[in-house]
Amino acid sequence: MIATDRFVYLHLHKSGGTFINECLLRFFADARQIGYHLPRAAIPAALRTLPVLGFVRNPWSYYVSWYAFQSQRAQPNALFRCVSDNGRCAFKETVRNLLELGNNEARLDQLLAALPAQYGQHGLNLPSFALAPIRGSGMGFYSFLYRYMYGENDAALFVGRTENLRDDFLAFLQKPGVEISAPLNDFIRHEQARNTSSHGAWRDYYDTALAAAVARFDHGVIDAFGYRFES
Repeated sequence: MIATDRFVYLHLHKSGGTFINECLLRFFADARQIGYHLPRAAIPAALRTLPVLGFVRNPWSYYVSWYAFQSQRAQPNALFRCVSDNGRCAFKETVRNLLELGNNEARLDQLLAALPAQYGQHGLNLPSFALAPIRGSGMGFYSFLYRYMYGENDAALFVGRTENLRDDFLAFLQKPGVEISAPLNDFIRHEQARNTSSHGAWRDYYDTALAAAVARFDHGVIDAFGYRFES
């Protein structure tokens, strides 16, 4: 979470956040980081009247990026270790386990026991109490994470698409009247993406059954933002 005097930015995992974080801390003199991957519910009371900026990603693309990033790490996080059976499962089985996490009592209990009890300053930063409500929710992990981070949609919340991050970011900055200097505009328009992982075209990772499972479990985000597997 990064706060400025005119808006608050919430960093949803694997959705362009490292790029936005760097931009805000570099170009906004009043920007200050408040925790790490903290949700909207954790915005300090004095800042809760400010507009809120966030980004969302096509869920099919998110799962590929998440899997590639974690599987390439020397020490993947507890979530990946749990749903991949410590790396023994390939992409399809791992993602299916992640989609069905809220319906699998034993796996969820195992993961909750491995997660920290309180917020920290690095990594997933999803304490056990924050993930526990996924149980029986029927949500895929990304949809749950979206709801957890942003809460209910309202007029104060602006959620851009990661696929259109640069244009959507600039469009948002115009709302609270931010002066877009030439260096800021140049950074947003031309600077390379940050914290990316190496993987192929995301559609190639799916078979028909797994693509349909994402559509079912993550229909909330998919429907709200008009995402389609084919486009």
